[in-house]
Amino acid sequence: QEQLVESGGGLVQAGGSLRLSCAASGRTFSSYNMGWFRQAPGKEREFVAAITRYGRSTYYADSVKGRFTISRDNAKNTVYLQMNSLKPEDTAVYYCAAALFRGGPFSNSYSDSRSYNYWGQGTQVTVSS
Repeated sequence: QEQLVESGGGLVQAGGSLRLSCAASGRTFSSYNMGWFRQAPGKEREFVAAITRYGRSTYYADSVKGRFTISRDNAKNTVYLQMNSLKPEDTAVYYCAAALFRGGPFSNSYSDSRSYNYWGQGTQVTVSS
């Protein structure tokens, strides 16, 4: 079982950068594909980015492509989300999530929140204009 703890959120001006971290407590971190989702007030949770177990493949929502970068360090049981050129519309609570690898391509399911088994508590990102 994985426990996920996000950090790195905060208040930043438009055009600025933040780096989110998500630390996992389990011993089998490399068994999980990892994702970042976000939820703005009054909106549904949406997919942001995902990365496969050993970092060979990454996926992004169109709204963040070219601005955000997901990465992971399996030795540190941590996944990161580097966010550059932030916009006010990026304001949301950001959640990391872990999807246990069960075989089959992650490319078919990375954006579906139902594919993920464990979730962090979220970290607030606020971008001021």
